[in-house]
Amino acid sequence: MFFPVPVRFLLLLALSLPSSLGGTLSADRAKSNNRHLILPLSSSPSGDYLIDDDRRRRRRLLGSTSSARMRLYDDLLADGYYTTRIGVGTPPQEFSLIVDTGSTVTYVPCRNCEKCGEHQDPRFRPDLSNTYQPVRCNAGCHCDAQGKQCTYQRRYAEMSSSSGVLGTDIISFGNSSELSPQHAMFGCETAESGDLYSQRADGIMGLGRGQLSIVDQLVQKDAIDDSFSLCYGGMGVGGGTMILGWIPPPSGMVFSHSDPRRSPYYNIELKEIHVAGEPLRLRANTFDETHGTVLDSGTTYAYLPTGAFDAFKNSIIRNVGSLKRISGPDPKFPDICFSGAGWVLSRLHETFPAVDMVFSNGQKFSLSPENYLFRHTKVPGAYCLGIFQNENDGTTLLGGIIVRNTLVTYDRENKRIGFWKTNCSELGKTKNDDSSFLPPPNPSHAPQIPPRPNTSTVAPTQPPSTPPADIFPGVIQVGVITFDMLFSVDTSYGSKPNTTELAELIARELGINVTQVHLLNVRSTENKTDIQWAIFPAKPDNFFNNSTAVNIISSLRDHHLQFPKEFGDYQLVEWKVESPKDRTWWWQHILVVGAMAASAFLLGLSIFGVWYVWRKKRETYLAYKPVEAGLPEQELQPL
Repeated sequence: MFFPVPVRFLLLLALSLPSSLGGTLSADRAKSNNRHLILPLSSSPSGDYLIDDDRRRRRRLLGSTSSARMRLYDDLLADGYYTTRIGVGTPPQEFSLIVDTGSTVTYVPCRNCEKCGEHQDPRFRPDLSNTYQPVRCNAGCHCDAQGKQCTYQRRYAEMSSSSGVLGTDIISFGNSSELSPQHAMFGCETAESGDLYSQRADGIMGLGRGQLSIVDQLVQKDAIDDSFSLCYGGMGVGGGTMILGWIPPPSGMVFSHSDPRRSPYYNIELKEIHVAGEPLRLRANTFDETHGTVLDSGTTYAYLPTGAFDAFKNSIIRNVGSLKRISGPDPKFPDICFSGAGWVLSRLHETFPAVDMVFSNGQKFSLSPENYLFRHTKVPGAYCLGIFQNENDGTTLLGGIIVRNTLVTYDRENKRIGFWKTNCSELGKTKNDDSSFLPPPNPSHAPQIPPRPNTSTVAPTQPPSTPPADIFPGVIQVGVITFDMLFSVDTSYGSKPNTTELAELIARELGINVTQVHLLNVRSTENKTDIQWAIFPAKPDNFFNNSTAVNIISSLRDHHLQFPKEFGDYQLVEWKVESPKDRTWWWQHILVVGAMAASAFLLGLSIFGVWYVWRKKRETYLAYKPVEAGLPEQELQPL
């Protein structure tokens, strides 16, 4: 199997924490040549994460409706994960964390970590937080060597690991969240290895069941209702939305029962899989063995028991007869790939069959081709199955690929998980989109995360009458923003970035329309590419709102834009702004003038054509000679 970057996989061993501190086992991804899905030996959860009915009734009476609405970054297949940004401490120190429903601990690298890699953000410094407190050693935890502080330890199947000490501090959830900052317990990482050491993200945000889970801690404080939602972007797009707390389910959301006593994982009751409308011929309890069917956001692909995988694979092959079977991108693994489907994702359903998951309650959730395929990295217009065989284990594991462009609601209070197809990359971006079911952010309760160290500019709450002089000196209004981005290209992904895709990513990251992003110039060297861009105001405006202009430059300057790995690392080399130019009458009416000029040109061309045809006919008539007319004698050519 080919992995685009080093990633985590399927087994997490929770070693140092007893169940009283949420030491439940969870599933993650591992980079491995064998296809085994290995889950914990015991399927009986500790039960700590179950909320008693009295507490649930009390929360209903309190009417807890706050929620943390947070943006997701990265791309599932390019990076192997999705991340969100949180603040830790007072003042907040910002971190990028992998959202993982199969993990129970949230952790960030600590300043004194001697065995931690170089990640996206500076390490956490407890000494700079006014509210940090270590979790003192007690009978309910494993203690450090000095017997002073509680510790945690996690090991993953591919032999990566994370360990450190436990502490409490203020966690803030971004400026779009109406949930106020909350005290929470988290891990301060002192050692990591394997893929955790080399990944770009700072750490893990544990959304699983367990007392250390950030969800359980917020629910125990009555800060949110016992629910959260994830919405992953589509193939090659990335991004998305996460909501900690309850949202009203949209019309058409499909639910499956989820039994928290079945296993410590988020499970669903999958009964059948249909391909092209036909059910796979399987035993009745195929998807109910071992841990049943597990849904895990920390896993990239999906894994079926051997019999189900064989039936699924064969059914897909039968239904794509017009496509050619080709080898996969990784010669070490026999991926099932097809060429000839083309690049247009919206037309993949014309060549690949529909796949439906049928739940025990009879409800059906339909998968698009992007929910079971991934792009071939070496053959344009080719795709491979993103569903694999789970050897020697009866568990069915559904990773993030299954729920791309799907809002997934983990309604823990009602013991159910809901699925609803939507455009996750656009979900919740603006107030005018179709996601009105999401709770709108409340600015009065929004915790403020300051910019990174050594920066001083944050977007003002109200647009100032003039742009800040320290950013746009001497400019009253901003008409266009130009900037140069220098990319350090990873040659394994190609010679230079794809500018068309990069323009779309820039627009998405800045929250503007892609038509506002214009490519000016590209200059490439051996391993660096300098790309010059211009950002124009949205039509018909002649200049930017000053707050928007500040946000754009601040996001660029402070490296808040996040791109997939294949684009390499970037830095903002230079930027400048220009005042809007006074438009002349001709410029303001350029479309009308252009249309009139084009009409005049076509009319003139038509008149000329008629005259030319008339003239040719007249010349032909004048050149006509009667039959009797004498012609000059011509000498016959010799034979």
